[in-house]
Amino acid sequence: MREETILQKIYAGDPAGLEALMERYIPYVSAVVWNILRGAMPAEDGEEVVSDVFLAAWSQPEALRPGAVKAWLGSVARHKAKNKLRLMSRTLPLEEDALDVPGPDDPPGDLERSEERRLVRQAVEALPGQDREIFLRHYYYAQTVQEIAGRMALNESTVKTRLRRGRMKLKELLTREGLLREA
Repeated sequence: MREETILQKIYAGDPAGLEALMERYIPYVSAVVWNILRGAMPAEDGEEVVSDVFLAAWSQPEALRPGAVKAWLGSVARHKAKNKLRLMSRTLPLEEDALDVPGPDDPPGDLERSEERRLVRQAVEALPGQDREIFLRHYYYAQTVQEIAGRMALNESTVKTRLRRGRMKLKELLTREGLLREA
C-alpha cells in the first residue's frame, strides 16, 4: 500500500491504515528504539516504546505529512526511547560490557552494590564541568555524539575525545578501588 493511501486511511480513522503503517515501519522504528535502549531494559519495555510511537501516530494523524512520515516516526521513536530511559532511572552501559552509571533514584542493593554505585557516581561527579555534562548527556540521557555536538556547539571529535577521557578516568578509579580488574 502506498504511503498516501495509508495516510488517507489514518486521517479517516480506519484501523487498516494504522496496520499498514506498522507493517511498513515497524522494522525502522524498532531499530531506532533499540539503538537508543541498547539492551538497558527488558524486551517488553522496548516493544512498549515501539507501540507508543504508533499510538502517537494514530492519536496525532495531523502530524503525519506525506513524504515525512518516516522522519516523524524516527523522531518520535528517539524521543520516547530516551524518555523511557529517564523514567526508569536507567542508564546506558559505559562500554558494551562495562557497568551502568547509576541514576539518582536507583534503589541501593546490598552494601557492596551500594558502594559501587557511590564510587561510580563520585567518579562521574569528579569529571570537569563540560566533560561531566557530555558524559551524562551521552550515557544517562542517551544523546548521540552528533546531538551533543550540536547542542553544545562542539566538534564531534571533541565530544568523542571527552567521552573516551571520561571512560578512562572512570575505569582508572574503579580499577584502583578493586571494582574492575586490569586487562
